[in-house]
Amino acid sequence: MNIQITSRKFKAKDSLKDYIKEEIKKLERFYDSVIDVNVVLSFTHLTDSIKTAELTVKIPGKVISVSSDSSEFEKSVDASIEKVIRQLKKIKTKRITRKKL
Repeated sequence: MNIQITSRKFKAKDSLKDYIKEEIKKLERFYDSVIDVNVVLSFTHLTDSIKTAELTVKIPGKVISVSSDSSEFEKSVDASIEKVIRQLKKIKTKRITRKKL
């Protein structure tokens, strides 16, 4: 799995990057053939300090794209990963039921 982290208009700390990589590794538990993950971190409003995490996950035949806003990047990343996990479970369930038919 290839993980690419991009931070817009700021420099992300190494601790944040390590946290994101550890959280993304959880995706392999739910869907074993994840090809590529792109993470984009940005500020929505500089004055309100709303932080956005956008995840784009590529799997064979599909691309899953989610976004989440929060007051902290860790919370935004966690919420986005939960959304991706939900979608991966749904895709895997559909794939398994098609094979049974």
